[in-house]
Amino acid sequence: MSPLRTDPDRISPGRIRATAANTVAVGQAGMAALATALAGPLGDALVRAVETIVAATGRVVVTGMGKSGHVGRKIAATLSSTGTPALFLHPAEASHGDLGMLTDADVILALSWSGGTAELRDTIHYARRHGVTLIAITGRAESALGHAADIALILPPVIEACPHGLAPTTSTLVQMALGDALAMALLERRGFTPAEFHRFHPGGKLGAQLLTVGEVMAGGEALPLVRADDDMAKAIITMTGHNLGCAVVVDAAGDVAGIVTDGDLRRHMHPGILGERVGAVMTPMPRHTTPDQVASAALADMNARKINVLVVQEGRRPVGVLHVQQLLSAGVA
Repeated sequence: MSPLRTDPDRISPGRIRATAANTVAVGQAGMAALATALAGPLGDALVRAVETIVAATGRVVVTGMGKSGHVGRKIAATLSSTGTPALFLHPAEASHGDLGMLTDADVILALSWSGGTAELRDTIHYARRHGVTLIAITGRAESALGHAADIALILPPVIEACPHGLAPTTSTLVQMALGDALAMALLERRGFTPAEFHRFHPGGKLGAQLLTVGEVMAGGEALPLVRADDDMAKAIITMTGHNLGCAVVVDAAGDVAGIVTDGDLRRHMHPGILGERVGAVMTPMPRHTTPDQVASAALADMNARKINVLVVQEGRRPVGVLHVQQLLSAGVA
């Protein structure tokens, strides 16, 4: 097959920029129409969809063909990562045995802009025969899918950015946005917490951002402790042995009294420093955090105060030390 001929005038830099800008502008208009629709009947239907999914004991089984299928895969992934178990069912494979994935406890979320996608027919019929709840995302209320659905999320009319009006562009954009809206509404409805989010995102930069202080800190045998009445010679040996640039100072009850850092040593340096009592050199009432704080929030506090270390406490008891280098090594910073 010979390559398509192009007119140089139609692929000038100015034309490319104009086409790109028009695509974005048409997409923005589609998103504005979606926002308006959510303020009306579409919003009411979305509320019913959220409550239906929350009440279900099974999973959300997302299905769609072509570009709607690609959008559906992303929606299923977003739902699964935000507290709503979901999977993607390819409609063509469904007709050849994969309908066995479905149970009557599941909810089907079917995507089709036209609502007449032939490959969805068997899945729709199966849902009707076996009483599986069917939620539709479609642009056609009077379509076969729209009529069959228990809950129909009807998207507003939009104009495709494709100059021929053929390639799905704005239509897939608003489908994706509505899927995200559904997922975020479900997240809030379930009270899904950052800690739960971390369980599903342990890897990569996102996982690092969700680490807690307790997962990063030095604790137990690695916790450098000295008493306020110890001499600085012992404090320096403790600091050197733990390689955290500090020692946590405790009182007779074992509660935090202060901290001695490399900076404290420099500020108090004199020929007799080794014989000084720790209590005379330490910084009292040091900045501290808790093991369950998100590590990225602790880092923000350290950056704002221009300090490198936080004492980790449970009440007044020291349980760890958090150093900025630990955050860097864990990928939080």
